[in-house]
Amino acid sequence: MRKLPFKKRSLLFAPMEGVTDEPYRIAIERAFPEWDYLCTDFLRVPTVGAFSNQKLINHYGQKVLKTPDLRKKTGFQILTSYRAQTEEMVKQINEIPEIEHLDLNLGCPSKKVNAHKGGAYLLSEMKELREIIQIIRKNFDRTFTVKIRIGYKDTDRFTDSLKLFEDEGVEAITIHGRTRDQLYRGVANWDFIKEAVNTVSVPIIGNGDVWTVQDIDKMFEYCGCDSIMLGRGALKTPWLASLYYQYQDRLDELDDFTLLQERRTYVQNYFDELEREYKKEENKNVRILNRFKSFSRYIFDDFENAEALRSSFLRASSLDHFKDLLYGI
Repeated sequence: MRKLPFKKRSLLFAPMEGVTDEPYRIAIERAFPEWDYLCTDFLRVPTVGAFSNQKLINHYGQKVLKTPDLRKKTGFQILTSYRAQTEEMVKQINEIPEIEHLDLNLGCPSKKVNAHKGGAYLLSEMKELREIIQIIRKNFDRTFTVKIRIGYKDTDRFTDSLKLFEDEGVEAITIHGRTRDQLYRGVANWDFIKEAVNTVSVPIIGNGDVWTVQDIDKMFEYCGCDSIMLGRGALKTPWLASLYYQYQDRLDELDDFTLLQERRTYVQNYFDELEREYKKEENKNVRILNRFKSFSRYIFDDFENAEALRSSFLRASSLDHFKDLLYGI
């Protein structure tokens, strides 16, 4: 019996620090509902002290908590380390029955996170990793998954980690095809995703260098993975799931002209929905503008004269100026 909250061959919008907060996720769900699943950015388990239940609920999202259709498409991600208050916090999360899926971040490459022995660092410490997995599995009685890289400094423990997750009752493994030390350099190695599919019975979710609708098909075909999670690819093309489900059976129709026309509509819709949600949280347009500029670093790559276009948005002097540029593309 399938224990995951999404169907096989789903497209998942990756958890991203500083991006996938509740307003962003709600905007994505409204603009591009074809995404099968979304996830919170990670909440770091404290080493000392504890969070209030309200802090946990706010991270997940008040509206998400109260909206069944949003809830069934939303996972809650945490990041922890060996000495953190993992047991206490997982017990707290388990007492919020609406949170049906907990994901552990074992892939974060951040220098600060890894210096504190969290994120991908734990893939180098099998004993500590097993204890953490056991603690979470013992104290969370609903869906529990992990998101990993293929190793910390190297891939020597990759197979061991897969077996560990399978043995300890993890219900799916998302694999980014790079080590922590690679950061985002080079090309993600999908061979490890394929190897994982053939090594364990746990559903494997592929991640890394999926940029186009064609890449989605290539990863499914090459790796045989259960589903696909997109991070930077989703930031660059937030409407990618919409394109994929619209054109997956007729990719030959997805020519440059069609993409250009779709892109203009999609990018305007994207920022409109983000503004709508951010204005519920922010009373200063400059903060919204700064977030819009950060997304502009990714989203115009496929437009004609991308560098000049991106530069104009980054130089926008106000939110109104940004929107004028948006409707002039």
